[in-house]
Amino acid sequence: MREKSSVDSLFLTRAGFVEFFVVFVKLIHGLTAILPPLVLVLFLDPMAPELRSHFLGLLLFFAVLTIILFQALGIYSEELFSNRLRLRTKTVAWSAAFCILLFMYQILQFFPQLTPRNLVAWYFASLGLLCVERLFMLRLYRNLMRKGKYLQRTVILGFTDTAVHVADHLQRNGDIRSGLIGFIDDRTERIPKELSHLPLLGNTRDLEQLIRAEQVNQVMICLPWAAEQRIHGLVNRLRQMSVNVMLVPDMAALRYGHSRITDVGGILMFNTSQLPLRGWSPVIKRCEDVLLASLALVALSPVMLATAIAIKLDSKGPVLFRQNRFGYNDNEIRVFKFRSMFTDQSDFTAEQQTTRKDPRITRVGRIIRKTSIDELPQLFNVLLGNMSMVGPRPHATATKAAGIPFEVAVSEYSSRHRVKPGITGWAQINGYRGETDTLFKIQKRVEYDLEYISKWSVWFDLYIVFMTVPAVLSTKEVY
Repeated sequence: MREKSSVDSLFLTRAGFVEFFVVFVKLIHGLTAILPPLVLVLFLDPMAPELRSHFLGLLLFFAVLTIILFQALGIYSEELFSNRLRLRTKTVAWSAAFCILLFMYQILQFFPQLTPRNLVAWYFASLGLLCVERLFMLRLYRNLMRKGKYLQRTVILGFTDTAVHVADHLQRNGDIRSGLIGFIDDRTERIPKELSHLPLLGNTRDLEQLIRAEQVNQVMICLPWAAEQRIHGLVNRLRQMSVNVMLVPDMAALRYGHSRITDVGGILMFNTSQLPLRGWSPVIKRCEDVLLASLALVALSPVMLATAIAIKLDSKGPVLFRQNRFGYNDNEIRVFKFRSMFTDQSDFTAEQQTTRKDPRITRVGRIIRKTSIDELPQLFNVLLGNMSMVGPRPHATATKAAGIPFEVAVSEYSSRHRVKPGITGWAQINGYRGETDTLFKIQKRVEYDLEYISKWSVWFDLYIVFMTVPAVLSTKEVY
């Protein structure tokens, strides 16, 4: 069984398999593009034999045009093997192909047997099939990766901070293109035998043997760029072997940004940071905020009214609590919350974080804090424009982690203020909400916040909003 698995893995990593798979996908796409009218003509509404051959010829011609257009629009690029849904790309490509079909139908008078209703059904049926095919493909990738089968078996050469970060990132976000199998380093006696849950496979001599045995197809060099001579020697040596060699940049500067190479006056430069929301993105996000906040206020107004009454009956003082917090560009904003503490014990700077059975919290306060109902008045902050529905949570000015101010505990902390703070966020639905009593918690919270900023999209926001309720209900460390 072990030998068979090894043979299957080697077959999967060969370039011939990739080419075969892409050709197979093209054929499936071509068939999907013409399947609805085929079903119509062959089964639902048969036509005369002399017309059928002409109709089938036109369909075959359109299928070839669709594949060519898909190729031109990047459907068969390397991202075919990524974990991304790519449904928007599929929709654009199929819509472009269908425009050609409409031209053939309207101007060239092709497919006269079809009615406008048939064309509408054709468009949506093929689009639905293309989306289902992509979902099936992603399921196939997941099954293959679960069995340890990847297009390329990858090792990281050099045990550095960058190497650990790359390994962690690939294990969380990697896809079938690169299966990370371990580390290579010449200092085998000085480093742990297992790093980031991956084994130490040996030194560079062992690496050469693995490459010759076709057990490794890709090498990521993660050495410090100051070691130029060593990198030069390794690259020259590996170039003589049948293996892909990737030189990983120093992640200290590129870890969280939209890292890409930009041509500035003919000089290639790393773009390590740029505006997180560009072009129409700020306008789109603002429209999204106003729409979602308005709908939420209408839907949750009975809950908010009942909460206000309960607070008033439970303890003396105002219903709302106003607190200064850090907002966009490190500017202070005044955030609204339902009051959850006794008025004379309120902490306006959050210098002392709440703990389990905190005596400052009222009876109603414990309930609304646990369920995050106390955050609902921040919907008015969203409408006022100093907060978003989704974004890094705003922290009070004196909050600390393990007695250390956030901005001291995490050097990248202020980077999270490059966008407006949000009522909910990527960190919160991943379990990082509530008390930050350790440095690890604030570090992970900032890491997720910066990941959200780098990956922002409307769909990402909607996913976070949708996942907020189950995340709130499942989190226990909120007092």
